[in-house]
Amino acid sequence: MDFSELQDMIDPSLYIVLVACWVLGYILKKTPRVPDWSIVYVITLFAVVVTLFTLGFEVKSVLQGIITGAVSVYGSQLLKQAQKGISGGDSGSAGQQ
Repeated sequence: MDFSELQDMIDPSLYIVLVACWVLGYILKKTPRVPDWSIVYVITLFAVVVTLFTLGFEVKSVLQGIITGAVSVYGSQLLKQAQKGISGGDSGSAGQQ
């Protein structure tokens, strides 16, 4: 999949929502009382709600919100894992947790 295809999947008016999701995820990650497993759900819910108010109350808006939240989380993980690999923090062994 080409990055331009991904750009075509997200409505351009939602790029600011994508950035807001990324920032929200960063804040939640730094908040001690928020468990890591819940962050993806909070971001997805936030993206869907904001998208519903931005694009209107349609099924398409819900799908756009899910895609926007997912791209935010995926992009964050890409950077995090790349930094981990560059610093040598990933041994590359399967099964080690």
